[in-house]
Amino acid sequence: MFIKKANVFTKDFIFDKKNIKIENGKITRIVDGNIDLEDDEVIDASDKMVIPGLCDIHFHGCVSYDFCDGSDEAISNMAKYQQSIGVMNICPATMTLSAERIKEICTVAGNYKASDDEAKLVGINLEGPFISPDRVGAQNPLYVQKADAKKLREWIDASNGLTKLITIAPEEEGALDCIKELKDEINFSVGHTMTDYETATKAYDLGARHMTHMFNAMPGFTHRLPGPIVAALEHKDVFVEMICDGVHIHPASIKTAFKMFGSDRVVLISDSTRACGMPDGEYELGGLPIFKKDGAARLKDGTLAGSSTNLFDCMKNVIKFGIPKEDAIKAATYNPCKAIGIDDRCGLIDEGRDAELLIIDNHFDLFKIIK
Repeated sequence: MFIKKANVFTKDFIFDKKNIKIENGKITRIVDGNIDLEDDEVIDASDKMVIPGLCDIHFHGCVSYDFCDGSDEAISNMAKYQQSIGVMNICPATMTLSAERIKEICTVAGNYKASDDEAKLVGINLEGPFISPDRVGAQNPLYVQKADAKKLREWIDASNGLTKLITIAPEEEGALDCIKELKDEINFSVGHTMTDYETATKAYDLGARHMTHMFNAMPGFTHRLPGPIVAALEHKDVFVEMICDGVHIHPASIKTAFKMFGSDRVVLISDSTRACGMPDGEYELGGLPIFKKDGAARLKDGTLAGSSTNLFDCMKNVIKFGIPKEDAIKAATYNPCKAIGIDDRCGLIDEGRDAELLIIDNHFDLFKIIK
């Protein structure tokens, strides 16, 4: 396959006119100029852009399935949908459940084998149960528990090392000790928390390197109470997630976050639920009923419960809100891969890498998926 005259999002995170040669599933050549090469399949992308496949490291479900179903069927149907909308690598999230149920889910995922028409399962994100009982959001408070390094290691082992992230409230009992003990085995993410600035700073000093859906389910910051967001800002190796469905965060706050953290540290996530890709109606998240209406998913009391938007649309939203397209694309492709340590094989367009490419038009609509 040969893609010619495309506006390619290069490894330098800029767009440049390039030609891409693909052989046996790999990118073998990237060359300049308006040259023509003979090939069995030539795609003229002179009026198109080529970007890496997206990576969603925090979503729960889509098309009526949820990762917590703990079945091959659920993973397969979610992965097929994700690839169909340009998300080529996925790290789905659990909810706050019993320790036994989390282990079962990790075991199923750790043994899962994807087919060619599915996004790659590259990780597991444990969103709970080591969270604050006062900041559960749409999580089930019945299963909130104190941090336990032994349990966490069991989940990591059950997943065959697939577990990449865990949300933790650093102010809760055992949390800082857990971070200190397992920081080299899993990436700790501050979230669903009531932590103050000082405690969050300790968590990041001990090795936490992530923040779960920044602004949501955590204290904000003021001039006297800077909170966990400022603590994350001061630690230059911390990535921060944002749900950019147009509901969870005001566009002005999204723009401010990019100015604060820069394009290297923001990770776009969907936090999508079963309701994603489905019509309005009643669904379920973590054992609780949720209701999709007007582009949002909420509990009965109105609490936001994940989203009903996929990552590709979140990326388009961010561009519409005024973020430069290069920054938005980087935050949905390379940054999430780097955050979970798979950037050596995903998230960039470069010679020698797997051909996981999206061809999009100038309206940022998906034209063709190449895998």
